[in-house]
Amino acid sequence: MPRWGMVVDLTKCTACQACVVACQTENNVPCVEPEQAALGRIISWLKVLPEIKGAYPRISMQLMPLPCLHCDSPPCIRVCPVGATGITPEGVVRQIFARCIGCRYCTNACPYTRRMFNWYKPNFPGELQQALNPDVTVRPKGVVEKCTLCHHRLMQAKERARAEGRALAEGDYVPACVEICPANAMYFGDLDDPDSKVAGLARSPRAFRYLEDLGTEPKVIYLTEGEWAGGKEKPRQP
Repeated sequence: MPRWGMVVDLTKCTACQACVVACQTENNVPCVEPEQAALGRIISWLKVLPEIKGAYPRISMQLMPLPCLHCDSPPCIRVCPVGATGITPEGVVRQIFARCIGCRYCTNACPYTRRMFNWYKPNFPGELQQALNPDVTVRPKGVVEKCTLCHHRLMQAKERARAEGRALAEGDYVPACVEICPANAMYFGDLDDPDSKVAGLARSPRAFRYLEDLGTEPKVIYLTEGEWAGGKEKPRQP
């Protein structure tokens, strides 16, 4: 059984935000109007987060793509009263939109603020209706939504592999953000496969997990160099 994870090389990321656009388009994420944005009601499954690197007077800014980190010990799951969110055997933190009652306990529990509440009925006017991905549902008003690592792509990859009479191979399943990255700064694969590219990068001395001291054990791992936010990164096993 694979354990899907992602590695992002921050030294290669150019913050072009192609991954953000790909995620928005692939998963039918609605764009909010200026009035809703002013109220903090932006919906974005993936954001590029600015972080300060170093200390005065040697200060620089590091930009890091931040999706749902699909933690091995996710606090969001423990607080959901209806079981709308959970973790699959393959390590993907799922979200069952039809079961969500919009209490937003999970939103408050997520230390990475990677869960968003749908405050209004999504509106895709005119020709935008034709651009919707038919493999992904359009979430209704009043539910929490988040990154699912393009779980529909995993289902399609499994069906293709089953039809061809073979096992799922590395590269069959890749989320939209990883596929679109022009700098090849994002890697995706099985963290439990010692021969996979992503597992090798996760064992790098440059690897760190964002806010790892919280004990959430994220499966999105970052690569950097030198000091990070005042402290040196520590090698971690995937």
